[in-house]
Amino acid sequence: MSATTTVPVHLPHQPSAAVALDDAAIAAAAARIARVFRPTPLHAAPGRDAFLKLENLQVTGAYKVRGAFNAVAARWERGQRQPLLCASAGNHGLGVAWAARHFGLPATIIVPAGAAAAKVRGCQALGAQVIVGGDSVESCLSRAEALASSSGAGLLHPFDDLDVIAGQATVAVELLSFAPDVVLVPIGGGGLAAGVAAVCKRRGVRVVGVQVTGLEAFRRAWLGQTGPSSSALLSATLADGLRVARPGRLTVPLCAASLDDVVLVDEEQIAATMASLALNEKIIAEGAGAVAVAALPQVAGRRKVAIVSGGNVDAAVLAKVAARAAA
Repeated sequence: MSATTTVPVHLPHQPSAAVALDDAAIAAAAARIARVFRPTPLHAAPGRDAFLKLENLQVTGAYKVRGAFNAVAARWERGQRQPLLCASAGNHGLGVAWAARHFGLPATIIVPAGAAAAKVRGCQALGAQVIVGGDSVESCLSRAEALASSSGAGLLHPFDDLDVIAGQATVAVELLSFAPDVVLVPIGGGGLAAGVAAVCKRRGVRVVGVQVTGLEAFRRAWLGQTGPSSSALLSATLADGLRVARPGRLTVPLCAASLDDVVLVDEEQIAATMASLALNEKIIAEGAGAVAVAALPQVAGRRKVAIVSGGNVDAAVLAKVAARAAA
């Protein structure tokens, strides 16, 4: 079984290149993260016939801090110590802000209008500057690229960065001793799925990605479909962290080599799952954090694990979905 996932990919302003995510990079990420973070718990959910990997209990409330911290730590080791800059729906920004504070670096987070207030406040509490950069992650990325070019800050992409992907892969590293037969992963840009699948595929574990109906840009690209995506048309979703209209240049080919399937859930399923997790299992999950759990009935498996990727949800949103479920 190969220890390296290598795919051809065309990077902007560069010729075609082979991009590899190997065991050495993931092992280095795991070592960096183990020095700073404790593993998140694995929760048995008998009523769902599955286990839940509770990344909502991560230090920033989401798995994204793994990739952000690993990427900043790797840059630090290479002597790259400039101020940090990123575009984010919120959780990647929290991760970058946390890593920046850890290393004593300034950080600027560019978020879309309407970003969850809990995520914005969290970034600010960690000492980062927050700028509203447009109405989508894509517009924020464009602004971040321009600002990085003019300021010399180090831009940290939310998913199209091998160090970020290697950091996200450590979620799966923590699952290996449990020996799951299938892992369900939420997908926006695909960084978590690419990392988890790279670890699991080599060990015979199936990985199923989960997207939201109307937010299917990644699934379309993974299936090789062309044409306009409906992602840009969905203006409101509980899964704000997955509202990505253009998936990664790295993540799609990496997942093409190792992801087994991509399934869809809708807004009603997400809302019902958020409410059920909160009311019945005392687990607070944001919309993006609930999608893998919502998809559990669609996926067969003997030892299923769904990743609860984050819990940074505004209180008003959680109250609304809980009240609807109670009614």
